[in-house]
Amino acid sequence: MYKKEQYLYRQEKKVKAIVRNYVKPDFNELIQIQKESFPPPFPSDLWWNEEQLNNHITLFPDGALCVEIDGILAGSITGLLVDFDLESPKHTWEEITDKGYIKTHNKNGKTLYIVDICIRPSFRKLDLGKFLMQSMYETVIQLNLDRLLGGGRMRGYHKCADALTPEQYIEKVVNGEIHDQVISFLLRCGRTPLVLVPGYLEDEESHHYGLLMEWKNPFKFG
Repeated sequence: MYKKEQYLYRQEKKVKAIVRNYVKPDFNELIQIQKESFPPPFPSDLWWNEEQLNNHITLFPDGALCVEIDGILAGSITGLLVDFDLESPKHTWEEITDKGYIKTHNKNGKTLYIVDICIRPSFRKLDLGKFLMQSMYETVIQLNLDRLLGGGRMRGYHKCADALTPEQYIEKVVNGEIHDQVISFLLRCGRTPLVLVPGYLEDEESHHYGLLMEWKNPFKFG
């Protein structure tokens, strides 16, 4: 079981954050966090459901982490193991995650693939997303995996699509000329771009593109 404690600061006030594996008693709160983070018109059938969450803690509990602040569940991150082929990197989110049910989990896989990260809106100024991502990096090292991988949606691309190709947009985000709420966050977390994937997910803001981004295990690729 994973457990990490750290003090964070919000408006100069010290708060204690605890990252741990999420378990069945957390399910209702995890679903509530999704509702708060993705309110209507976001489709409610895309929020976590109990079957998905039960699969997470059953098939790969090491990849099911949440963060508590003062006893309140503030966010979660979920992953699975896959056998990733660098020669054939393109896929969709639904294909590789089994639509979030993670029955595609491969216990012998050497890549930790991020299914989802979600932070309660009222806690987003604490950098909890980065805190959770760092915890997953630690899981990569602990399990002696090759890398962490995941697709980032290009949330701001629709604003520039008339002027920039997806490749040009990503280049400007990486260079710091454009801020993208998702891709810039992942860059700050230490992720590096790998390949653009058209049709990665149903998302009009991204024009359905996803950017695969990785973090390599420094003990294997240092």
